[in-house]
Amino acid sequence: MQEKYIDETKQGEAFAIAEKAGNSKKLFLESYGCQMNFSDSEIVASILNEQGYNTTLKVEEADLILLNTCSIREKAEQTVRMRLSQFKNLKKERPNMTVGVLGCMAERLKTKFLEEEQLVDLVVGPDAYRDLPNLLKETEDGRDAINVILSKEETYADINPVRLGGNGVTAFVTITRGCDNMCTFCVVPFTRGRERSRDPHSILEECKDLWNSGYKEITLLGQNVDSYLWYGGGPKKDFTKASEMQKATAVDFSQLLDQVAKAVPEMRIRFSTSNPQDMSLDVFRTMAKHDNICKYVHLPVQSGSNNMLQAMNRQHTREEYLDLIKKAKEIVPEIAFSQDMIVGFCNETEEDHQDTLSLMKEVEYDYGYMFAYSERPGTPAHKKMEDNIPADVKQRRLAEVIALQGELSRNRMKSYVGRIHQVLIEGISKKNKNQWKGRNSQNAVCVFDQQEGQKIGDIVDVFVYDNTQGTLLGRKSEHTMN
Repeated sequence: MQEKYIDETKQGEAFAIAEKAGNSKKLFLESYGCQMNFSDSEIVASILNEQGYNTTLKVEEADLILLNTCSIREKAEQTVRMRLSQFKNLKKERPNMTVGVLGCMAERLKTKFLEEEQLVDLVVGPDAYRDLPNLLKETEDGRDAINVILSKEETYADINPVRLGGNGVTAFVTITRGCDNMCTFCVVPFTRGRERSRDPHSILEECKDLWNSGYKEITLLGQNVDSYLWYGGGPKKDFTKASEMQKATAVDFSQLLDQVAKAVPEMRIRFSTSNPQDMSLDVFRTMAKHDNICKYVHLPVQSGSNNMLQAMNRQHTREEYLDLIKKAKEIVPEIAFSQDMIVGFCNETEEDHQDTLSLMKEVEYDYGYMFAYSERPGTPAHKKMEDNIPADVKQRRLAEVIALQGELSRNRMKSYVGRIHQVLIEGISKKNKNQWKGRNSQNAVCVFDQQEGQKIGDIVDVFVYDNTQGTLLGRKSEHTMN
């Protein structure tokens, strides 16, 4: 689980874009799971936009339905299957309509998907989106179509993503694909393949284009952004075979982050997701150097127990993780951290669980993404370890972790009270249409009353006077930046 996950148990998010003149076909596109899937959907929309498709929010008028899927947990896959079942009657009414499954679930199940879900015509893995035009031609000829070949080169660097249904203020910029960190619980290396990095020039150009288009914040995105390493192309694992010139001119993540900060000096910059064993102190030094890099890192740990970390093949110890956090806070005193945590992994003891709780207290996370272990077919844990923690024990431990994180979150939010924060206005508060919502540098959500002359995309100084567990309550300070 190398990414920060959007709630993959809810219904997927459907997107609409401005229509391209002359396009006559309709695409209904839903994304589930992680931020990378949402970013990939923008690539898919761009490819199909050139093939005559405009997206629609009305599934009943679609010529093509695509679900971009997640395999990180069993519940995520169940959600997709339930969604597919909702299309069966529609498919009977419109037999010429094409239904396709994209992403990690497609990669994991492959041809099995076509056999199990009789209404699915198209199965496409995350490295095969360029092949969509050819695959759609096959479905038009009445054949099922599948391409789940994983690539060691594909980064979609030359495709300009169509920005789907966003707020026009924040955007994702993918910099790496795949993952080499073979955590025993995780299906990602098998569904997204080897790590490879995108040409830094194309990244810088995309960031500049976004700024020129009015965007105010970007998130550099990857399964593991800290593993970014550009030496002319190819998998990171082959870097040892690179020439001396390639090695001397290689660009790592801290260098890329520095280049992006300089290329768009007024753009807010975030990045996700980080991995402890690959995170260098140079990244934190770069964060401290640039005001436009937000002071927040999502740094999954998964467990506070060395026994569990070893069983998970996390390649870092509890002590190394805590030392990294300590040094980061010394370099960037105002930094905030969030976590991913798995409870109830194979053979987890009560002592292991207590180690997790104590680590959380020591780090003082702003918030976290917490889950009971869900066995995933094909992973090393599934093949070699017994999922032997009873469900009721998992749920009790999860409840304790969630309760502690709630306490930590309230304390962290309270620490922001009584101070002025720069907040990027991202939209209108869901609870009060007369209030704005946005985030500060530490990624804490802030709501505050709207003022005349303000608009979405403004960065405003907000005085925070109170907090809830997950939200800062503010009022506008005197100074506003456009």
